[in-house]
Amino acid sequence: MASVPLPASTDGLARDPWRLQPVGVVGLGLIGGSLGLDLQRLGIGVRGLVHRATSAERARQRGLATEVSTDPAVLAPCALVVLALPLDRLLDPDPDLLAALPPQAVITDVGSVKEPVLERWRALHPRFVASHPMAGNAEAGVEAGVVGLFRQRPWVATPEAGTDLEALGVVRNLAELVGARWLTCPAGDHDQAVAMISHLPVLLGAALLRAADSGVAPPYLVRQLASSGFADTTRVGGGNPLLGSLMARCNRDALLAALAAYRQQLGELEDLLQRGDWAALQRRLEDSHQLRPQFVGPSASAETGSS
Repeated sequence: MASVPLPASTDGLARDPWRLQPVGVVGLGLIGGSLGLDLQRLGIGVRGLVHRATSAERARQRGLATEVSTDPAVLAPCALVVLALPLDRLLDPDPDLLAALPPQAVITDVGSVKEPVLERWRALHPRFVASHPMAGNAEAGVEAGVVGLFRQRPWVATPEAGTDLEALGVVRNLAELVGARWLTCPAGDHDQAVAMISHLPVLLGAALLRAADSGVAPPYLVRQLASSGFADTTRVGGGNPLLGSLMARCNRDALLAALAAYRQQLGELEDLLQRGDWAALQRRLEDSHQLRPQFVGPSASAETGSS
């Protein structure tokens, strides 16, 4: 992914005093590493905490944080800590990490499911804000971080009645500082939405890959002819298996509802094919053509491929 320049800025220091202290980032994979790179380009110190010494060394080589350590004590001076952890480690946090989180710091996460995260963390830290930057690519691990990942991407928070409003403002400052588009919604609404537009495509892509390998069509020829359309449709289905299974496990009910809705649509298309109702099929495809820009924007919809 090409780097996107971020504007250097110091005029918000008086308004956002958290920027005078280093930001802690727990986990320096795609999201955490990208955040560390962006913040440093803005002159903000970053304290990175990673699980393995080998990851720490490579993170230092890549400059993902100002200081990188496997010791949670590295977070001590931080006024803001971002938990860029997999869902399983977020829902079952390391006791040493919990003990090291500064009591007055704002804590936020980047997990793609929010209700179980809120249920776990609302009692663990008084200044926790559940959030989720909707940004990513197919890469993972300490090699994945890039500059500008969050630019013009949604960053959603899911505050509840007991959320510290000052802490919520700090997380908003962070999101907007790295160029993200801020929004808030209830945690349940978030989980239903991401089940449909993020988690469901993982399962659909995986199913399409397995269907292509099922022998219905000659596998050797399918492999040779597969091109951009197939690549786009299956990208997330061929991604990180652990991440996909964790998303499904933590958002099962919403994902089942999304699968049911998709199955209904697929069944209706199958019925049109069986009946040979080509006019109705064309109308259905025309409706889909009109719908797509409402989800991905007109520029993405204008990009077409023949395969």
